[in-house]
Amino acid sequence: MAPYIYTERNGIHIIDLHKTVAKIDEAADALKQIAKSGKKILFVGTKKQTKDVIAEKAASVNMPYVIERWPGGMLTNFPTIRKAVKKMANIDKLMADGTFGNLSKRELLQITRQRAKLEKNLGSIADLTRLPSALFVVDVLKEQIAVKEANRLGIPVFGIVDTNSEPKNIDFVIPANDDAKDSVEAILNACCTAIAEGVEERKVEKADEKAADAQDEVEAEEVKPKRAARKARKDEAAEAPAAEAEAAEAPAEEEAPAAE
Repeated sequence: MAPYIYTERNGIHIIDLHKTVAKIDEAADALKQIAKSGKKILFVGTKKQTKDVIAEKAASVNMPYVIERWPGGMLTNFPTIRKAVKKMANIDKLMADGTFGNLSKRELLQITRQRAKLEKNLGSIADLTRLPSALFVVDVLKEQIAVKEANRLGIPVFGIVDTNSEPKNIDFVIPANDDAKDSVEAILNACCTAIAEGVEERKVEKADEKAADAQDEVEAEEVKPKRAARKARKDEAAEAPAAEAEAAEAPAEEEAPAAE
């Protein structure tokens, strides 16, 4: 992290905030493009002091997040994680239709506890039907398993990296204090604002495409009668010489017997 450190005081490294701002802008632009393409960004941070902020900011832009415990193999063994999420959905469905009505209290309690555990660990990624296109990690040292899984699969990693961490495995480094709630919140505000802009631009583009398609359909419908009218005029023009020829031949056929 030496390139991002401004100075050292009393054994404490001071991060160069000018570089932090530049890196936030760089990360925000990349996140905006990912969101604009309609892809998902997974936010990861299990630190007690920052996990509430991460959950709030990720939920505000409708992105999945992990704030409890990183389930090992979540990315590299994603189908197994999806099975657990489907199991949670099946429990909800069976509870709703009354299938569990005949179970004993003990069995129902066990199922309820299992459902609560799944909700705690996987509830925030219930809508993640495929691998995320990027990872946003707060404290890359603590979440090194998540970083390694993303590196293995070639998923770009955005990370808030403190001076005690190794930035070489992070694609978009944001040098900052990952223990301070205010610091993390300020960075997430900037990044989530960019994500929201990307999502909004995608909606506008889709609306424009839909309007353009509708306009094309309207124009096509307007052209059809004109084409039909032109075709009718062409057919009439083609039939006219034939009708004149028939009219010219008719008297000649009638006079022929008189000549004999």
